[in-house]
Amino acid sequence: MKQAKAIIWGLAIVTLGVIFGGNALGLFNFDLFFDGWWTLFIIVPSAVSLITDKEKFSALFTLAVGVVLLLAVQHVFGEKSWEVAGKVILAAFLVCLGLWIVFRGVFRNKNDKEVEKKIRDLEDEKTMDSQIAIFSGSDRVYNEEVFSGSTIVAIFGGADLDLRKAKFTKDTVIKACCLFGGIDIKVPEEVQVKIKSGFVFGGASDERKGETGKGKYTIYIDCAGGFGGISISDKVKKK
Repeated sequence: MKQAKAIIWGLAIVTLGVIFGGNALGLFNFDLFFDGWWTLFIIVPSAVSLITDKEKFSALFTLAVGVVLLLAVQHVFGEKSWEVAGKVILAAFLVCLGLWIVFRGVFRNKNDKEVEKKIRDLEDEKTMDSQIAIFSGSDRVYNEEVFSGSTIVAIFGGADLDLRKAKFTKDTVIKACCLFGGIDIKVPEEVQVKIKSGFVFGGASDERKGETGKGKYTIYIDCAGGFGGISISDKVKKK
């Protein structure tokens, strides 16, 4: 997917260069700065994400917002263009939200059910740590400590959980909630990870590069939220 996204963005930039060059040489006259040209900064990235990303509903909603704003600037909706645009955007949000709920209900996969069952079995042990970041940041690093599970909440903030040097004696659970924020979970290469995701306009991504399915122990991650993201990696991200 990353390769496809790079190709699409590369072709878009090449097209932009051809347009500028053609205008400069007088080969054609294509006006990039039409009324509402700024909406392309919403429409184009959303269209690319819709094609390349796994999470489709947030990209679909953002694309719809960009198109509606462009139509409003062009006065397609008449004298009350902006009033109508606001109502259409609300309708698009409700449609995307409804489709997401239906999709999650109908197409629940085997992995989700397995994670749910494991969470019910493990969370009763009440040995889970907690990590909360509300309008702030939170970092938790396990250094040769035994990890027995964690609850992470990030609301308008960011939380990092580093388990690369943690000790594992059994399967564990991480329950993560992310709203308008981000959570980064770093895990050892030898530990398996299974994810159950329930995001609205956001998602969880496993960014590990090595072999991820041969560990002795498994971390079951139950994550949910909206307008945010959770990433699972085995390396420190460059900032």
